[in-house]
Amino acid sequence: MNPLLELLPERIPLSLYIHIPWCVKKCPYCDFNSHALPDSSDDAALTAPYSDYVDAMILDARSQLSFAQGRQIHSVFIGGGTPSLLPVHEFARLFDALCAMYAFANDCEITLEVNPGTVEHAPFEEYLALGINRLSIGVQTFNEKVLRVLGRIHNPNQAINAIRNSKQAGFRRINVDLMHGLPNQTADLAVHDLQTAINAGATHISWYQLTIEPNTAFYRAPPDLPEEDVLESIEEAGRALLIKHGFDNYEVSAWAGKDDAPCKHNINYWQFGDYLAIGAGAHGKVTLHGHPEHGDGIYRFHKSRLPKDYMNTESSAPKMVNFEKISEENLPFEFMMNALRLRHGASTQMFEERTGLFVSTIDNELLPLQHEGFMVHDANLLSPTAMGFRYVNHLVRSFL
Repeated sequence: MNPLLELLPERIPLSLYIHIPWCVKKCPYCDFNSHALPDSSDDAALTAPYSDYVDAMILDARSQLSFAQGRQIHSVFIGGGTPSLLPVHEFARLFDALCAMYAFANDCEITLEVNPGTVEHAPFEEYLALGINRLSIGVQTFNEKVLRVLGRIHNPNQAINAIRNSKQAGFRRINVDLMHGLPNQTADLAVHDLQTAINAGATHISWYQLTIEPNTAFYRAPPDLPEEDVLESIEEAGRALLIKHGFDNYEVSAWAGKDDAPCKHNINYWQFGDYLAIGAGAHGKVTLHGHPEHGDGIYRFHKSRLPKDYMNTESSAPKMVNFEKISEENLPFEFMMNALRLRHGASTQMFEERTGLFVSTIDNELLPLQHEGFMVHDANLLSPTAMGFRYVNHLVRSFL
């Protein structure tokens, strides 16, 4: 493969991911880099690591300044773990430091993941005052029995109140995370979850199927999950309800309400944009041109996974566990596995600008998919058909 043109970072949006790794307890389905806080009745003991952790993140952010390549940050996503465990004054300290280092776009989207069982750590008004302008509330289900099976620390009323209270505080963009295909779930129960979220004020819904991942408690002791025909009826009924209420399925698992917009941060992931990453186990991806240390190319990296290792800075930045250039051979797959999750895909111009490759590089994979009806016939667009969007995993595997 031969590069088409110079990779120009200024044409590629830049985001920032911030990882807060602690949870009150680990959920049995979760394979994210999250770590349960030690049991203690002493609040000071629970919050003790936060100051040191923020210090480490500030050092981490400073070490990545050269990756910005003169760009503004146009979106921030604070994930975890349970980010709402971090005291609001520590968020303020972190944001002050970040704003002193980086340029942020005036319309920067800043999303905070919130657990309904921990939002008492700061009133929603305080998050809004910090500049956080979008919330993602991890509900998963409003069924109290299933919440206990999932190991969640909140109850249905806390979840409903979190959505309503955030709206009353002034948040206009509120995502609610919901799972389907839950233990013993029926289509009626799944639809009830969606309707409850909509009634409470969700403006965006992330609706995805529970999958059993390795290295989780559910993998070692699987729950009783619905059969395939039930899963199909759940998906069909849920889609019908969301469409009825004006939600747009712009990505495989993401639905934007008529008064909201797609998540700018996640769109950047799916369009193969760039993102810096700070926090334990955080993953980043950057396009560099004329970088004095790494040279030209598209790179992925991640940080030390364990919080204690991440905070062991000794006046230097947290350890970069890996910093690897994506090979030309892997670039088409890397791009397409993200872009094909979007219902409208991506332009061929975007493919060429963000991979440095001619779109003809993927003709051998693309043309059969067009012939079979999985991809649209458009010389300027790399987009799945309705059938291709439904069977996106088949499309992605074709570019391996």
